[in-house]
Amino acid sequence: MSNRKYPDTSNIQKSILKSTFVTDGIPCSATLHVPVKIEDKALPAILMVGGWGSVQGALTTSFINHFVADGYAVMEFDYPGWGLSGGLPRQDINPWRRVKTVNSALAHLKNLPQVNAHHIIVWGTSFGGGHVVDLVSQHPDLKGAIIQVPMLDGVSTVRSVPVKQMLKFLSYGVADSVKPGTRICIPTISEKGAFGSMDRDGAWNALQLALNAHDQKYDNRVTARSLLTMGFYRPWKRLKDVKVPMLIIGATQDTVAPFVAEKIEKVNNPLLKVIEMEADHFDPYFEPYFPKNLQYQLDFLKSLNE
Repeated sequence: MSNRKYPDTSNIQKSILKSTFVTDGIPCSATLHVPVKIEDKALPAILMVGGWGSVQGALTTSFINHFVADGYAVMEFDYPGWGLSGGLPRQDINPWRRVKTVNSALAHLKNLPQVNAHHIIVWGTSFGGGHVVDLVSQHPDLKGAIIQVPMLDGVSTVRSVPVKQMLKFLSYGVADSVKPGTRICIPTISEKGAFGSMDRDGAWNALQLALNAHDQKYDNRVTARSLLTMGFYRPWKRLKDVKVPMLIIGATQDTVAPFVAEKIEKVNNPLLKVIEMEADHFDPYFEPYFPKNLQYQLDFLKSLNE
């Protein structure tokens, strides 16, 4: 963790186009990143699906910039109640509603004039990796999918939390669920041993590196009731329904969203390509792990064009 460094991709040029799409009546902010020199044709595209406390630009910019340099139009977005998107309550997470949002984002991306709607790859990280599994199982027309350090089994994730911390999560979550009016929030990310929804695998260090790299602010809160959804969310069970090539990059030392390699193997879906990295949950976003992680993904994207 002490050797982590945010990848510098500032030399990669691109154009940025802002737009808005609507899900359940809520306006959501989206950003399309495209190569500076756009030929007079629609580009293959990648839809970026962020994780648990994700907002646009949070730990994804280095991936986006390299994908743009590789010739893709890349769209990221904010979930309802997060970042620049509308919606109340703020900072709330419901995985099943989020999958609906990702579906709306995909429909929006397909309709953008810069995009080839028949060549779209969906990319998801952490909690968003599970959303990608749900999405792809519903869209066999997609070109492919990439998920990294994915949260595929909420039961395994819950079991990784220390008992004392879990009991505190439970009490706050129940209190937030029954309390009328203003939601009860806890820190999304905290220092090791402090109270927050993520305090392991150098989560706080990852947040500080990302904020310093992009000089942005981050609303470090999540509603306590969001934690109650985790154990019931088990997208690995939909892996059997994936009908497009999917690259799965797991971290063997992940204690935030433990990688469930045996469950993936149990599914026995030949379209799934699994790569394991000796890393924790946040390492693959940063140097020195990032270049190898990125190369796995670029090689996979190349294979989809062969």
